[in-house]
Formats: sequence, C-alpha cells, structure tokens
Amino acid sequence: MSALSLLIGDDFQRLFRSFEHTAYRLEVRESHNAPREVESFRRFRAGELVDLSWAESWFAMIREAAAEGRRFARVRIVSLPLSEYSRFGLWAARRTNEAGEDIRYLPREIASGHDLPNHDYWLFDSRKLVMMHFGEQDKFQGGEIITDAAEIVKHNYWRDVAQHHAIRRDDFEAKV
Repeated sequence: MSALSLLIGDDFQRLFRSFEHTAYRLEVRESHNAPREVESFRRFRAGELVDLSWAESWFAMIREAAAEGRRFARVRIVSLPLSEYSRFGLWAARRTNEAGEDIRYLPREIASGHDLPNHDYWLFDSRKLVMMHFGEQDKFQGGEIITDAAEIVKHNYWRDVAQHHAIRRDDFEAKV
C-alpha cells in the first residue's frame, strides 16, 4: 500500500489561482488549527480589537478572482448554538464576503437530514475534487486530488444540496 500523496504549501495554493470559473468549499469541521489565526481568535474571545492583516493575501486573491469573473463560494455546516470558533468564523466571514466570496451557513441539524458528507472538500470548476485531510488537534495535513468521476459527481450533488439549503452569511448572522 502506497502512502497518500497530499498537496500542501505552494502546490495546494496553486489550485486557488488556476481554476477557471468556480472554487467551492464544503466546510463541516467545528474548528481548525490554523497557526496564522491563533492570535486573532484569542483577541476575538477576549473582546479585543482583531487584526486580520494575516489574511489580506486571501482577501486580495478573492478580489482579483472576482474582478476576472471567477467565483469563490462555500457552505459552512455549523452546530447551534455556535461554538466560539464558529462565532469567530462568522465574524471574519464579513471581510471575506466583502472581498467577493459567497459564504453561507447551514445548521448541522438541517444538513444531517440531507445526507451531506462529514468531510471538508474543495471543488474547482465542478471537475477537480480536493479532499481535505486533518490530523491531530484539527491540524491541516494537505489536500488529496480525487479523480474518480463518480466521486466528483457525488460531490457536485452535495454542493448543490448544501447551497440550496444554506443561508447567506448576513442573514444567518441576523438569526443567531
């Protein structure tokens, strides 16, 4: 049995600059262990001023893609009441939405009634599926490119279902 080959670093980042039309993410995890956001999350929890300058390259990439007619979208499946990390994500998503990404929220209870998967993935141009792998303490390990056509079709279907039932970020924030 061979070791799983995962895209990380620049190889993974290249996916976000090379898609033609759409980059879609289904996000089902309740938390992520992203070292770059630790201090911002701490400040958020403490009610202090939060600096998101570490994410400016992400915002700039989304703005650039939007200006070129390419679209970023994601659905976050969340438990209610929201965890502190999910509240932080909802707050930070305001900036991401302003940059041009369409972030929506789907309560886990509703998602479970639609047989959505319990794993995170990116889908580029409806044809390149990248499964997200996480290790201990929610640390991102890398992305695995899946080439099986049936899996890609299934993940496209799940995207459509999640998008259909999800609530736009601003409307969701007004409800929680």
